[in-house]
Amino acid sequence: MLHFISHNGKILKDDKAIITADNRSFRYGDGLFETMKVIDGKIQLEEYHFDRLLKGIELLQFDVPSYFSPEYFSKQITELCQQNQQHKLARVRLMVFRGNGTVYEMENNFPNYIIQTWKLTDNFNEFNNEGLSIDIYQNARKAIDSFANCKSNNYLPYIMGALYAKKQQLNDAIILNTKDRICDTTIANVFLVKDGAVITPSLQEGCVDGVMRRWLLKCLPSIDIEVKENEVEANDVLTADEVFLTNSIYGLQWVEKCGGKIYSNKIAKKIFESCIQPLNVNEEITA
Repeated sequence: MLHFISHNGKILKDDKAIITADNRSFRYGDGLFETMKVIDGKIQLEEYHFDRLLKGIELLQFDVPSYFSPEYFSKQITELCQQNQQHKLARVRLMVFRGNGTVYEMENNFPNYIIQTWKLTDNFNEFNNEGLSIDIYQNARKAIDSFANCKSNNYLPYIMGALYAKKQQLNDAIILNTKDRICDTTIANVFLVKDGAVITPSLQEGCVDGVMRRWLLKCLPSIDIEVKENEVEANDVLTADEVFLTNSIYGLQWVEKCGGKIYSNKIAKKIFESCIQPLNVNEEITA
């Protein structure tokens, strides 16, 4: 079966070459991306995704066309999901990147983009009854700077952390920041539960400004769960009662093991049922 992508608004077969060896994103990671979940033709937490995307495009100093808007990209994504017959449940990746050039010379600052879609199975909408096994990756430190919260195409610390996790037969790995504190994981934001309160690294700690993270910061107080954004030390993970990870595709996954520590999932499951599951069936939540 043919599979299609969207390149700057044109639907193409996914085997068509898009970039050259001179492309700045290929050479230098000059761009950013957004990963979204589509359920029944609707982008989950669409407003948050496009807010982050457009802020990131501005941060990276692209010359933004007047037609770049949430409505424009939403239409592009919906049409591509339909074309690929994946509108029921799909993962979408929208990458924005600069064109050809060297470090100091470039063709222009136009934000080219590619949209890809993949079909998801129903388990991506379910609570993971089998907890994750993770650990802390020690061989990289993520910088805390103006670009840290952006989903940049500069992904090397995460890629190396993912390789470590795979070699150690783990599900994910925690990435530390340059102050040796918890930042995020290779594909998710980190949340701890301690004495009934939920704690996550603040944006000032260099973590990605996750869409599901943003949603939970809004939703948790409405279900009477205290949530704090703090500095999180590595030892805090090992003394927590529960640990869970969040991203746009899985929503929330509880962690069973980190190193030699074993965690429960009582509060994580409550959060999933109250804040995540309604999103997966397109229910309205007042938070």
